[in-house]
Amino acid sequence: MHRSRFAVAVAAALIAFCPTLPRAETSTQTSAPMWQQADGMPALVSALEVWLDAATDWPSRDAAPHIRVVSKWQAAARQGAAASFQRGHLRGLYDPDRSEILLVRPWDPRLADDVSVLLHELVHHRLAPHHWYCPAAQELPAYRLQEAWLSEQSLSADVNWVAVVLDAGCTPRDIHPE
Repeated sequence: MHRSRFAVAVAAALIAFCPTLPRAETSTQTSAPMWQQADGMPALVSALEVWLDAATDWPSRDAAPHIRVVSKWQAAARQGAAASFQRGHLRGLYDPDRSEILLVRPWDPRLADDVSVLLHELVHHRLAPHHWYCPAAQELPAYRLQEAWLSEQSLSADVNWVAVVLDAGCTPRDIHPE
């Protein structure tokens, strides 16, 4: 009997004096990420700009880009010089001359993968005023930030990193000796 009282006393002391871990938040206490709370394109862009301000040293621009959701045909017609390094399915495009982002339909502001395309193009908007040896050099920081953002959403980007790094090097391809 004496041992059982001692065991109860030790257990009570441990409960009373040992620090406890904080309780995990329940689903009712957790709020949705800022981008999911956005009620329109300006609010969504603002939420992504806040994230970019915290994630990168590239400064935001004074004027926001114009954003349009277009068909893949319209985007392909505007792709121009970017066609040399854009591979696969075209999902978004930044036109630095017009300060315009084109998002390719179907594009849904409720889907993290689609929102990450907008974030990628917003990075290009930030990078546009700076010197780049070739347009492809901007892809590496844009994809890295897109990947970081998607990682926070528990997702990952489907990126061919070898191709991005090679393109970002701005070296000519397919050179044959004469």
